Amino acid sequence: MMTGNNRRDQLKALFGTVESIPLPEQKPIEPVAQPLIGNEALKQRAASGAVKAMGLSLGGMSREIEDARRLKESLEGVERVVELDPALVETSFVEDRLSHAAGHDEDFENLVESIRQNGQQVPVLVRPHPEKPGHYQIAYGHRRLRAAQRIGKPVHAIVRELSDVQLVLAQGKENTERRDLSFIERAFFARNLVERGFERGLVQDALSIDKAEMTRFLQVAAAVPHPIVRAIGPAPKIGRPRWVKFAELLKSSEAQAAALNEITLEPFGTADSNTRFNRIFERLLKRVEPVVLAPRTVAAPSVDKINTGAKKIALLDSSGGRQVLTFADHIPQGFAAFVAEELEALLARYNSRTNDK
Repeated sequence: MMTGNNRRDQLKALFGTVESIPLPEQKPIEPVAQPLIGNEALKQRAASGAVKAMGLSLGGMSREIEDARRLKESLEGVERVVELDPALVETSFVEDRLSHAAGHDEDFENLVESIRQNGQQVPVLVRPHPEKPGHYQIAYGHRRLRAAQRIGKPVHAIVRELSDVQLVLAQGKENTERRDLSFIERAFFARNLVERGFERGLVQDALSIDKAEMTRFLQVAAAVPHPIVRAIGPAPKIGRPRWVKFAELLKSSEAQAAALNEITLEPFGTADSNTRFNRIFERLLKRVEPVVLAPRTVAAPSVDKINTGAKKIALLDSSGGRQVLTFADHIPQGFAAFVAEELEALLARYNSRTNDK
């Protein structure tokens, strides 16, 4: 038989920090009169039954404690969806979308109507604001938050304790998996993260891209001025090749000035995001890449009436965006200087004739 002390010691060893409750001292069991024959065997069976019963009791208690522990852990692991006032939720500290800034999010109105009719099906992810008690900062779900603000309803959210790095990873992973961001939005998201001091390797993990793609993102984002890209918007149908070419066309200050001028035009303001990109792109393409003309010969009628052919006096080459006039070898040496002196008068004649037309 176990004594009370032995049982308490075994309970303490089994349950660790669980305090054992002192057990009342048990009364000795009155022996039952048994025939002398087989008395020893009966005593052994009684002792064995008591030990077995105690083992079953301890085993049952152990299972109950283990089940309680598992239930507690499962409840703690489940993230509850709560309703938050949209006014208490701020955007992420790293901007990842251009559609709201451009004012042309073609799908946003559909999202608003869907949430109005069917409710918000997917919660947003927020963290307690690190600087404003009682407020929150969103990791992902910015469009759903805006839709809730528009409708005037609470936003369904999961609240999770997140560091800055964890928030950025969650924000990048969600946008990558949902494929919501366009090329230029991802490029500017990458640049914003790098400018805030995040390591490039972390940014690559957040966007699920390799080193080469990361380099292209940063090159394009650095070449396209922020006012221009915000005016264009996300341009979801414009992929990497055209943005890379666009960045090359914008290298000069004159090209950037032309792009900024295009932004001010009325047709640009009423167009969708993809058309906005194409308007600037085509304007820069015409400006930087003029039509290449084949060289042509400038000739004069022959003085010889018998020979009605023409003699070459110069060659005009308009390729490469420049116009070069090369005189023939038989032209007198002083003729080029004479033409140079007459250029101002020739230009006046040309302008007069153009105005008359």
